[in-house]
Amino acid sequence: MKKYNEKPNVVADLIRKRRKEKHYSKADLSRKLDLVGVNLDGTELKRIEDNTRIIKDFELIAFIKVLDIKLEELTNLID
Repeated sequence: MKKYNEKPNVVADLIRKRRKEKHYSKADLSRKLDLVGVNLDGTELKRIEDNTRIIKDFELIAFIKVLDIKLEELTNLID
């Protein structure tokens, strides 16, 4: 698996942080992602947050929408 700064997903920590800030359980987030057409169960969300599963581009877009992540937050993750 290819990695950037030793992580397959540079956004995993941001996703976990934002999910917790919004007081969403993994099941809550899963339901909200489903409403925008992305089907991820709690196990897959855990793997994403644990950096053991790569996020696909369309999934990232859904996370950005559902968790209200701003472009600046994403660009700040890049060294």
